[in-house]
Amino acid sequence: MAGLEGDAPGPPTPPALGALRGYRAYARRWVFLLVVSLLSCSNATVNWLSLVYLVVAIPSGLVAIWILDSVGLRWATILCAWLNFAGSVLRTLPCMLFWIQTPFALLMGGQSLCALAQTLVIFSPAKLAALWFPEHQRATANMVGTMANPLGILLANVLSPALVKKEDDIPIMLGIYIIPAGLACLLATACLWESVPPTPPSAGAAHSNSEKFLDGLKLLVRNKAYVVLAVCFGGGVGIFSSFSALLEQVLCANGYSNEFAGLCGALFIVFGILGALALGLYVDRTKRFTEAVKIGFCLTSLVCVAFALVSQLRGQTVALAAVCSLLGLFGFSVAPVAMELAVECSFPVGEGAAAGLVFVVGQAEGVLIMVLLTALTVRRSDPSFSTCQGGQDPLDWKVSMLTMAGLCTLLSCCLVLLFHTPYRRLQAEARSSPSLQDFGSPAADHAPLQQALPPALLGHPQGPSKDAAGAAHS
Repeated sequence: MAGLEGDAPGPPTPPALGALRGYRAYARRWVFLLVVSLLSCSNATVNWLSLVYLVVAIPSGLVAIWILDSVGLRWATILCAWLNFAGSVLRTLPCMLFWIQTPFALLMGGQSLCALAQTLVIFSPAKLAALWFPEHQRATANMVGTMANPLGILLANVLSPALVKKEDDIPIMLGIYIIPAGLACLLATACLWESVPPTPPSAGAAHSNSEKFLDGLKLLVRNKAYVVLAVCFGGGVGIFSSFSALLEQVLCANGYSNEFAGLCGALFIVFGILGALALGLYVDRTKRFTEAVKIGFCLTSLVCVAFALVSQLRGQTVALAAVCSLLGLFGFSVAPVAMELAVECSFPVGEGAAAGLVFVVGQAEGVLIMVLLTALTVRRSDPSFSTCQGGQDPLDWKVSMLTMAGLCTLLSCCLVLLFHTPYRRLQAEARSSPSLQDFGSPAADHAPLQQALPPALLGHPQGPSKDAAGAAHS
């Protein structure tokens, strides 16, 4: 053994920087992320008619996937910015030009353009993080881009009541919302020069050769782990969409004011953003995507059950506020990590397809879940304590909320039991040379990545694993 050890080559020494085929992270990646985040935030402030979005999002989502993976990230972002700006202007015209004969058509047309733009901007963060950011910043970058959308919703909910005191103030509010849309359009057109950096920031970016559109979709459908993740996480997206849309109706039926329902919605978003920030930083350091998503889903199921019970009680303002905060903290924060996990388990399929198809499935499931929850309601026999407006008797949401909690629990169990995958993108990066920015860093900095990968890819003598061979074959 001593002779063998003497003949074995020692640990490789770092070559000179000029001879190293390394990777580079460009500072202008933050400009790209700023544009996408501002665009997503602006789009959320004007995207009110959620029914239009649900109708448009499913077919347009497939088109957005093709645009991202075929046309490129730069042109997709510029197209998204102009669609969002044009939609924002178009939907404002009926309030400013009173001689227009068909104001509703302009309103719906502008809203449809904004809905088309939103499919592009929601699908972009995963691809932007993969192409422009090094491996230790991808989850954080995806988190920033993804959470900009709910932040826009929060800003709209806060600013709109402050800006609109009477009906005549609506044009002023819509005009103010055009400003961020125009700024995002200007930055996207003037500051985004290329879809990919001249030198890739990581080995995963260097090997990110997206499959053709139909071929990529076929690979995703045949990937068992991806299908399980898409159905379970897509169902989670549908549940959270239904929760956001129905929250006010559920709470007013039990005597809670609209202001309190708005507070619960705001806490849901704020704690979701804070949780996403913490979880993104953690996953960037540890690479424990699967564990984070599974634990987040399980905790979300417990909180969802608590909401189904507490929301049917009167006078539980503190408990409801706490439950909505925890629901955002555990459930909302999982979204960016799940997007990264979708890319990891489907590599080398394009990031736009991997992340986009999950949201398309989520919108389809959201429509079904919302229809189901609404259909399960019944009229209350004693509406005396209701604060619901509109002149109609309040609905009893008890069965609907229990059904929502049951669906969330079922999806969590399916994800925990059925979802297992290698991290294919990380495996491909482990087989490639280290990046320039990692050079000279302590070995401990690479420990999380090494722990996340199979021993076969780290030079251990067991030979290649089946998962690694399957990833290489893909």
